[in-house]
Amino acid sequence: MPRYAFRIEYDGRSFAGWQRQDGPASVQQCLEEALRALDPDVPSIAAAGRTDAGVHATGQVAHADMTRAWEPFRLSEAVNWHLKPAPVAVTACARVADDWHARFSAGERRYTFRIIARRAPLTRDAGQAWRVIGPLDLRAMRAGAAHLVGRHDFTTFRASICQAKSPVKTMDEITLEEHPYPGGQDIRLHLRARSFLHNQVRSIAGTLERVGAGSWPPDRVRDALAARDRAACGPVAPPDGLCLTGVGYADDPFVETDDEG
Repeated sequence: MPRYAFRIEYDGRSFAGWQRQDGPASVQQCLEEALRALDPDVPSIAAAGRTDAGVHATGQVAHADMTRAWEPFRLSEAVNWHLKPAPVAVTACARVADDWHARFSAGERRYTFRIIARRAPLTRDAGQAWRVIGPLDLRAMRAGAAHLVGRHDFTTFRASICQAKSPVKTMDEITLEEHPYPGGQDIRLHLRARSFLHNQVRSIAGTLERVGAGSWPPDRVRDALAARDRAACGPVAPPDGLCLTGVGYADDPFVETDDEG
C-alpha cells in the first residue's frame, strides 16, 4: 500500500483534539472520513503530535496508507474537497517510503503560543490568542524563559495525566517576540524541541505570563523547574493561543511541494 504524508492546518476550536474518540468530533476523525470517501479501506492514520481540545495547527503532519497510487497534488485536492466544511485543510501532500512515520521519523516539533495583552476584548483574534489585560514585560519573560532551555526534568510543567515515560526533555529553543497590535501587545512565544510533555507548552506560557505581569521574578522560573513539583508551576494557559506550527524531519517530504508553490 503506498504511503502518503500530509501537512495539515486546522482551527482547533471545533474539535476535542486531534485524537479520534467516542463522542466529540476530532481532527483525526475528520481526516479519516475524508480519506475513506476516496478509499474505504484506508487504515487509521498516524500524526506527529496529539494536540488537545482547542489547540490549533498550521504544520501538523500525518501519514496514511492508500490501496492505490495517487498523484500527491490530486490526492490533496480530493481530500480537501471531502473535508468541507470542517475547518481543516491539507496544505501539502507527498509520497513517502513505506517505513516513514509521521511520529517516529520526526526530529523536532515547533509550537507557537500567542498572548495578546490589552484591555479591550478580542474580536477577529478571539479563540486564536490568549487575552490578558495588563501589559507584559518582554525582557523579564525572556530572562525567565532562559532557565528552561536545555535538558531538564520538566515534572513541574507536566500535566498529572501525562503518559510520557520520562519527564526529562531537551528544550532546544525558546524565543519571544512582540508584534504591533491595536491598543496593546501581541507577544509570540516560540518553542522547539524533539518532543513535548502533555500541557508542557501551556504550562510554560502561563508561568511566563506571570513573570511578564510582574507577579513572579524571572528567577522563580528556575526555582519552579528545580522543585520538580506540579504545584510550583504557574497557571496553565488556555488552549486558544497554542498552535503546532511545524514538524521537522531529516528528509523533509514536503520540500519539493513547497518549492513548487
